[in-house]
Amino acid sequence: MIVAMIGSVVMGVAGVAAGLLGNSAAIMMDGLFSTIAFIFAFLGLRVSQRLNNRPDNVRPMGYAAEESLFTTFRSLTILGLIIFAAGSAAISIYAYYAYGEASGLVFGPILIYFFVIGILCAFLWGFHYRNWILSGRRSDILRLEAKAAAFDGLLTGIVAVGFVGVYFFRDSIISPIVPIADSLIVLILCLAVAGQFWGDFKAGVGELVGATAKPSEVAAARRAARPVLQESAGRVQDFTVIKMGRTYVVTVYYNPMTKVLASEVDALQDRLTHAIHHVLEGAEVFVLISERSRVG
Repeated sequence: MIVAMIGSVVMGVAGVAAGLLGNSAAIMMDGLFSTIAFIFAFLGLRVSQRLNNRPDNVRPMGYAAEESLFTTFRSLTILGLIIFAAGSAAISIYAYYAYGEASGLVFGPILIYFFVIGILCAFLWGFHYRNWILSGRRSDILRLEAKAAAFDGLLTGIVAVGFVGVYFFRDSIISPIVPIADSLIVLILCLAVAGQFWGDFKAGVGELVGATAKPSEVAAARRAARPVLQESAGRVQDFTVIKMGRTYVVTVYYNPMTKVLASEVDALQDRLTHAIHHVLEGAEVFVLISERSRVG
């Protein structure tokens, strides 16, 4: 996360400076995106330092939900930036066609910015993606940081292609849209990527409200637990899997059908935990003795 913070600071300062010097809203948006990335990289560092803390009296379920909280608000903030940028671009396009107002671009600082930031984004994406793989693909923070770096690089690359095209073909058939090319590029990019971050936001909210995990994850946990449960004499009333950040909470509603000792319940829970960890690493498994399911 420290590497992400340093990279985001460099990209944020460069983006704002190049946006001002080049008179480009698209570059300014890229710089603001990087500034937000720096803020959330700092918060992500604090969150990642707490994720391995054991449950305590203040947080009896542990600290895993903080990762869900982080990814939710990071996605929401990016969506806010996208909406703001798209709205500003739309207003600029309207002003040009309604009043003939448009500001010219200065290409020198813009082209230098594209080259430097493109290389930096590629490095950050590779760095975060590698660390996400090393985490066992469990860290939503690293996954989102890698995605953010890829988005920033994609934004930079596509905008670069757009600006180069505008520069070389400014006297051709596209000359009528050259004055608003900057705003058009921003608007198209915002519409193209909004759905991706909206999906991340919905997934984060789902984890925060305790929604059921993906069907594939629930099915994998059920298959892993089935041999252990078949060896027992009781009956499974219900089986739930909830994802919280990089961990899962699996609850087995279990009717033993006879008198059992607490030690026997603990032994069953330990066997289930061992089996489920083969498919959901680090999952918290609970056996709830009950004659009822979730809905009674």
